[in-house]
Amino acid sequence: MGGAMAGLAMLLAGCVTDGNLPNLFAMPQARPPVAGGPQPVQPLLAPAPALPPPVPTQPAAPLPQQPIVLTPPPASDTPVVAILLPLSGRDAQLGQQMLEAAELALFDAADERFTLLPVDTGGTPGGAVEAAEKAIGQGARLILGPLFGAEAAAVGPIARSANINVVSFSNDQSVAGDNVFVFGFLPRPQIERIVSYAAAKGSRRFAALAPRGGFGDTVTDELRKTASTRRVQVTRTENYDPGSVDLGPTLRRLADFERRSLALASEKRQYEGKTDEVSRQALRRLDGLQGQGDLGFDALLLPEGGDRLKLVAPLLTSYDVDPKNVRILGTVLWDDPTLAAEPSLRGAWFAAPPPEARAEFEAAFEKTYQKRPPRLATLAYDLVALAATLARIEARPDFSRRALTQPTGFAGADGLFRFLPDGRSERGYAILEIGDRQRRVVDPAPDSFSGPLTN
Repeated sequence: MGGAMAGLAMLLAGCVTDGNLPNLFAMPQARPPVAGGPQPVQPLLAPAPALPPPVPTQPAAPLPQQPIVLTPPPASDTPVVAILLPLSGRDAQLGQQMLEAAELALFDAADERFTLLPVDTGGTPGGAVEAAEKAIGQGARLILGPLFGAEAAAVGPIARSANINVVSFSNDQSVAGDNVFVFGFLPRPQIERIVSYAAAKGSRRFAALAPRGGFGDTVTDELRKTASTRRVQVTRTENYDPGSVDLGPTLRRLADFERRSLALASEKRQYEGKTDEVSRQALRRLDGLQGQGDLGFDALLLPEGGDRLKLVAPLLTSYDVDPKNVRILGTVLWDDPTLAAEPSLRGAWFAAPPPEARAEFEAAFEKTYQKRPPRLATLAYDLVALAATLARIEARPDFSRRALTQPTGFAGADGLFRFLPDGRSERGYAILEIGDRQRRVVDPAPDSFSGPLTN
């Protein structure tokens, strides 16, 4: 994989004394064999001579009432970085595949001194606490993971007592802060990117149709904040129950359907029964419409993905939300090649990591493991590559806040990213357009961050 990914490099100018950017994807490491799946490699994975097998699910340990003060072993020249993943339990398959992506990063970025310590969380806050205690006890100087926000919130105080930073895979920005950084695809950078692009192309009135709670509510809030800085308006927002199978009432409210359908019926009555050519042309023009009058928005944000998006998108035209007149907008949840086959999304735009680098990662993962990676696999790959780079860029490994929050940022399989002082992350997103069974980049991702670090 080193050759395939050689074009990707971490942007670490702040740590490099000679001004050159190190290429962390071309280390001369042995490759795991493809046939039969990869084999454990030594000494990169430690401390066991093989990757740990899935651990049977155990009852989650209760969270401690008071933070446990842990003292890690004295620092050595061999940096130990822990990766906390659900290697057992409901999300074990995802956890195992993310660990496989992490192993690929070892071959591309780590030298022989770097040790990655995988620890199972079971996918629970209690399990994450136990995993963090184990990792710190075995000398971890940086914790990558855990996967979920509740786990990261539980691990933070324990790691902080040992003066260790945590970089979670979660996209829950509410857990960011102190020593906890969040690396998932946060809503704010996505919304800022897609709204800014749509506004630059002429959209002025935005609406949102989002699931109620969690990510949907956060996206709606970020839409309002972004609109206020881009001189555009948010004219309508509608939320629906994520478990609902009948979205008709919500869509009727979104499209102001009752008023607009009555207006259409009223206009039709003006021409019905008349035989002149003007009236017949007017009726032909109105035929097939579901409503008449201004919708009140010219761009609609749909922060959904997968099967739910495939259900919602075709229903829009039934309530006279015509993609010919309304630009449909999406988030990273749309980063799914199968959506290109959805006719109702043709012409829609969404923000996502640049696809070129990820395509190289996916090809290498599939060649090595004989299967396609899950969407979140790049998070594990990029964080392990970053940790390995920080471990060898200085005379001594540097996993400090200063090293993690370099203003220039880093570039990996999901493009440009950097961490902010408050623990959130920013990314450089491309804008993609869905066409006829294909997706194309209409606005490339930036190759550098234009502004200083801000909260």
